[in-house]
Amino acid sequence: MTIRKNPLDILIPVYNEGENITQLMNMLDSGIKATFRVLICYDYDEDSTLPVLETCRVPFEILKIKNQYKGPHGAIMTGFESSDADCVIVLPADDNYNISIIDRMYAKFKDGNDIVVPSRFMEGGSMRGGPWLKTLLCRLGSISLYLLSSIPARDASNGFRLFSRRVLDTVLIESSEGFTFSLELLVKCDRLKWKISQVPAKWIERERGKSRFKVMKWLPYYLRWYLYGLSTTWLRKGPETVRLKKRDPLITAKSGETCTYTTTT
Repeated sequence: MTIRKNPLDILIPVYNEGENITQLMNMLDSGIKATFRVLICYDYDEDSTLPVLETCRVPFEILKIKNQYKGPHGAIMTGFESSDADCVIVLPADDNYNISIIDRMYAKFKDGNDIVVPSRFMEGGSMRGGPWLKTLLCRLGSISLYLLSSIPARDASNGFRLFSRRVLDTVLIESSEGFTFSLELLVKCDRLKWKISQVPAKWIERERGKSRFKVMKWLPYYLRWYLYGLSTTWLRKGPETVRLKKRDPLITAKSGETCTYTTTT
């Protein structure tokens, strides 16, 4: 599916979010000044989200896009492939409390940042509720990566994030599980020396619907990209080591020569 170009796409992966989606659409309508469109990525035709969406009366465009792969990772990849907006924000379907920062995220993108990180672990951010192990691992992993690497963001694991068109068109996503792609793109963007910014954000354990975040299942995949982030700083890995979808003449090797590899999906 090819979609006409738009300044901002808000990509929302859903899995039976009928109880949450109306409130979220209404809050997007009232809380965002930027021009945007919503991409709803769903797994199967009987998803409870879809009939509820038909009743939503909002002025922005809502596109329903069926997952061409499987699971939450596949839904988001399908959304990325279906968008050609200048930037894309991945937003959880139950997050109706961070809408007020979306305009700020978009402004930071317009200032030249390729990734904008809503951070739960910076001043003004918060994380409330949720299993203690998940909270501990997210906090320890994110803060330690911030302190031990060159990444200028305190929240590495949050799936809620803005990605520029340059990132999505250029950087090869090697992850295949859950929301690990978000950490992968963050550490690769840092290695490429592209601009990263952060804004304070909240996180509240969902009360309705079912989360598909499986911390112990996905931990090894997060660990891979955590170590990748550390090696950029400690092993001095350079931009030429980043696997790309296509050649980017602005990415140069240490020798000063333009990288010649062209990795494709």
